[in-house]
Amino acid sequence: MPSEERPTASLLDRTQAAFSDLPERYLGGPAGFDATYHVRIGDIGRTFEVRCTRHGARVRTGITRREPDVVIGTDAATWLRLREGELSGIDAFGEGRLYAHGDVDRALAFEGLFRLPNGRPPLLRVHDVRVPAATISTLTTGQGPDVVLIHGLGAAKTSFFPTVAALSRQGYRVHAIDLPGFGSSSKPLTGAYDAGWFAEAVVDFLDASGIQRAHLIGNSMGGRVALEVALRAPQRVNALGLLSPAVAFVRRDLLPLVRVLRPELGLLPHRFTRAMVAGQIGAMLADPDAMDPAEADVAVDEFQRVYSSAAARLAFLRSARNIYLDRPFGPSGFYTRLGSLRPPALFVWGSHDALVPAAFRHHVERALPSAEHVLLQECGHIPQIERPEETHALLVDFLARAEEREDATNGVARLPGRDARRSRRAA
Repeated sequence: MPSEERPTASLLDRTQAAFSDLPERYLGGPAGFDATYHVRIGDIGRTFEVRCTRHGARVRTGITRREPDVVIGTDAATWLRLREGELSGIDAFGEGRLYAHGDVDRALAFEGLFRLPNGRPPLLRVHDVRVPAATISTLTTGQGPDVVLIHGLGAAKTSFFPTVAALSRQGYRVHAIDLPGFGSSSKPLTGAYDAGWFAEAVVDFLDASGIQRAHLIGNSMGGRVALEVALRAPQRVNALGLLSPAVAFVRRDLLPLVRVLRPELGLLPHRFTRAMVAGQIGAMLADPDAMDPAEADVAVDEFQRVYSSAAARLAFLRSARNIYLDRPFGPSGFYTRLGSLRPPALFVWGSHDALVPAAFRHHVERALPSAEHVLLQECGHIPQIERPEETHALLVDFLARAEEREDATNGVARLPGRDARRSRRAA
């Protein structure tokens, strides 16, 4: 009946209009950029092909034979909200309103390639930050004090999607980075890939980004890197949120073997099937079913894409070896140095973490009595994925309290943005 068809027709017209003006909103891409996106709007039965190059964007209804770099799927209402800037792609993904297959970084970058209506900048952007050792791929979104998210071994910034959404909504400018050697960052064959080398890269990232001080949040190896930054450059760190951090192993029974293993074996061809990758991800979780299937698909896609590269495999193996070789004690040992940590630190442990057991907490408590500790029950190695609401509530509260203490120490009046965050937390 006509009266029932009009809303669908109107929705179709609005959606087509939102695609047709993309070329006018295009901000341009980096040198050599050429990406093809297929955007499927399921409820109106349309697929749009958007090809973006350095200088322009072209849109057509339907698809060509050109193989897409990314397939994005959503519904019309969500797409219109994205184009109006009422919702970010990270939020839509987290709410189950959007999915993506293919190159995850290019999927993320799509939103940041176009101005919003009335000339407003996009809500988020994916960009490369050049530092002396490498090029660091970065997702930046939000406004407020800076927070840098540092992923774990074998992961990338995609592992922090829920945290990006949670913290940006709480009034922070969030930077999720791919460490050198991981994700879409460059992968120097001569990189040391130890905590000190990564820490230098993070400080260089802060310098290149014009960030004087930041909160650092790290998961697994990223937690160890965040601690190293704070030990070496405490003046650059406001507070540390450490999620199952890969602190030094006290028992190292395999030390003689690990010392002679050669990471260069990673340069040989390897093949990782989806089942293998999914199994390894599941083994890190207390309950593999707790991970959203869409997030699991993204993680598997990204791992397979990245580790088809010999340089990525070398970086992975060299990093893993250095985690195990990290000295726990002695003049330069991790726990010996940890006692000098100055920024406030929150350690979040998982009760069912098989990689970094919660018992490691006792070594940290002896070395650093001032730190805060929380044990999450029925949680494995990735708290921000397995227990997102609890984890993010802990982080927001801790960061706000750290800012309050710093303001009180420095005699600084409360800033409106911080008061707003405090009100949101109380609500």
